Amino acid sequence: MTFENYQKISSAQNNQLKLLEKLNLKKYRQELGQFIVENFTIIIDALESGCDFAALFITEEFALKHQEKLRELQKKSKSQNFYLIDSKLNKNYSNLDTPSGVTAIYNVKPGKMDKSSVVYLNGVNDPGNLGNIMRSALAFGFSNIMLDENCVDIYNPKVISAAKDAIFKLNMAEDKTGAWLRNCPLPIYATSSHVGEDLSKFKPAKNFCLILGSESHGVSREILSSATKNLKIEISPKIESLNVATAAAILFYELKRK
Repeated sequence: MTFENYQKISSAQNNQLKLLEKLNLKKYRQELGQFIVENFTIIIDALESGCDFAALFITEEFALKHQEKLRELQKKSKSQNFYLIDSKLNKNYSNLDTPSGVTAIYNVKPGKMDKSSVVYLNGVNDPGNLGNIMRSALAFGFSNIMLDENCVDIYNPKVISAAKDAIFKLNMAEDKTGAWLRNCPLPIYATSSHVGEDLSKFKPAKNFCLILGSESHGVSREILSSATKNLKIEISPKIESLNVATAAAILFYELKRK
């Protein structure tokens, strides 16, 4: 494979490399409106679904292993920013224990909800749980996810690792002040491990707002008290509660099929 369309980067002081380092921090992701992905499968799937990258960085070793796929990627992408970097430089900014050899920068898309049901997350701060909730939402046909100010950053690398290409296929937004929830026009269903209507007997409205709480504290008391309905999943008394991502998958399945 030839690299005539790739700009070579051999210095750690290169501005593009410094940008990649910055995008490891939430502050700069929010300030610049960009995030990074270090998984080639996610990058390919994102492009197939119409989400193009702003820039792509590869090591020569990676390029030699994936020549054909990279040719196809370059044909389909409208980006003009392709970079060939030294493997040692990949280690400088990578979030992975073993760097993958490929990194793409994406622009954050505007967080607009459509008119269907919304999954609202209250204080979900574990990256793996958020990523798995996103995958389950996509699997069961929920397209809108809103996060309050106490949730983990949507574009945290660990969230993306768990969410896979769901990060590009969902409508994601943040309700930093709580104003969206206070003015929500949909019936609000809050979830609890101990109180509420049995999920198996509940008949939801066509569209609704489903609230899931944090791993350690659940949905806040304020939200539980103001919800249209509180729902619970009947579980064995031998266990106190379900992991929020597991509970989310059950709720999505049960509510969607009804």
